[in-house]
Amino acid sequence: MSGIGENLKAAGEFGPFQKRLVLFSLPPCLSLAFHQFCQLFMVVDVPHYCNTDWIRAVGPNLTEEEQLNLTLPRDADGEYEQCSMYSPVDWDLDSIMAYGLNATEKCSNGWVYPTAQQPSLLTEFDLVCDRKNLNDISQSIYMLGMFLGALIFGLLSDRFGRRPVLLISILLEGLFGLAIALVPHFYVYLAFRCVVGASVSGIMMTLLALATEWVGVSYRPQAVLLSHCCFAAGQMILAGLSYGIPNWRLLQIVGSAPIFILFLFIWVLPESARWLVTRGKIEEAKKYLKKAASINKRTIPPELLDQLKCETQTKSGNILDLLRKKHLLKVTLIMSCAWFVNNLVYYGLSLNVTNFGLDIYLTQLAFGAVEIPARAGCIFMLQWFGRKKSQGGLLLLSGLVCLILTVIPEGQPVVITVLATIGKFTASASFSSAYIYTAELFPTIIRQSGVSLCSMVARVAGIIAPLILLLEQYHRVIPMAIYGGTTVLGGLLCFLLPETRGVELADGTEGGQPTAVVHENASSSSDKGHVKVKDAGQVNENTKNTYL
Repeated sequence: MSGIGENLKAAGEFGPFQKRLVLFSLPPCLSLAFHQFCQLFMVVDVPHYCNTDWIRAVGPNLTEEEQLNLTLPRDADGEYEQCSMYSPVDWDLDSIMAYGLNATEKCSNGWVYPTAQQPSLLTEFDLVCDRKNLNDISQSIYMLGMFLGALIFGLLSDRFGRRPVLLISILLEGLFGLAIALVPHFYVYLAFRCVVGASVSGIMMTLLALATEWVGVSYRPQAVLLSHCCFAAGQMILAGLSYGIPNWRLLQIVGSAPIFILFLFIWVLPESARWLVTRGKIEEAKKYLKKAASINKRTIPPELLDQLKCETQTKSGNILDLLRKKHLLKVTLIMSCAWFVNNLVYYGLSLNVTNFGLDIYLTQLAFGAVEIPARAGCIFMLQWFGRKKSQGGLLLLSGLVCLILTVIPEGQPVVITVLATIGKFTASASFSSAYIYTAELFPTIIRQSGVSLCSMVARVAGIIAPLILLLEQYHRVIPMAIYGGTTVLGGLLCFLLPETRGVELADGTEGGQPTAVVHENASSSSDKGHVKVKDAGQVNENTKNTYL
């Protein structure tokens, strides 16, 4: 066990210091959920038809119904066409009424929406007809931002520390989140959403690193998954906010403004002691360790603190080690695949919430509610079944649910929504498992780079997921078949990874990946509740029990 591991144990694995850190990580997760899914409620489909005010030049006294009858064709159901109109002609009104219009064309002068409709992204920027795909494309742009954020903030976090990167990410999220409410053009909206996506990615990764590197191995799942449960609660709050605030600009302000309160973090947020030690900042690491021990009402022996000088002279690592070293390459490839398919199925289901046939607000509420037991239950699954079986099994279940959805008839909205909710449950639990498992598989000196690389691959899936939904126009089952098939494959690959349950975090990149071997001795009271872990020929003892 490295010197930093021993010092963290002496300071307390999950005392008031760590609990306060976990508590501080919860409010940002509410804002992350808002920005992740708010656009779903800003582009709710409403009745619309082409603007045909041209006829008012020759018939200023026409009623609205007369104008529509003269200028709009009807579909097979007798409803006005939403994306086409009769071509304007240079006739007088009597000729138009006598002979009618026959030639049609696409809307050339914008669209008309219900007058009682509150302003939305759809109505302000005309995201209908030929521009309808811009909605899905804008979701992909947001995911592109998350990809760039994983790339940029991950490297910055390993270079400059977790604390400054988290504070910068919060600042960017707040500033550009508010700026979105003031944009005059849709393409400016896309650019600002991209920046918000990058900041969201930075917050997610640095919170994960801090929780992983400060909390002891026995309590790590609880620390990470509590913030994930808060993310699920944020989705439920979003459903209520969007229902009560139909104006999209006001909704954006209400969801973004509270982020600035998080700058109180600047006085209480600690830096990762593990990161400080790996960067050679021993004295600063000692300061944080002493502070943690003091808050936890513990004392670190001076001789243990002195060991940091000699025990942590680990060989420096960089992101290329993920590709150069065989054991890290295997972990990187498989976990990248797992993150990819997990993101694909999670966002494939989440962003398809408007197409399941039931009320969008109730469906979003159910999606958020189901994530809380999924993520909380993941704590026990990781402890009982281990990281590998939990990760692989949950991905398999998510993929199978998507494949089952492909054979359900379109006229069964309740059945489809129930199955989609089950799929969201397993995908959410798998997402939480992936965060913990990945952070445990990579060593400290390149942990953030490893998580960032997996996150970048996941964001590629996030970029692709909304675009796959566009394939519905060819056949409705194509998107779910893609989501399901790839996720099943990713789940099977996870069973090739090593188990990390009960294994102390690695700090350097040398040696093979540790494997946990459990030896239980029911007859020995001294061994009760403990596991022995074999790591490169050396046996360590770690507490097995998990406490909520």
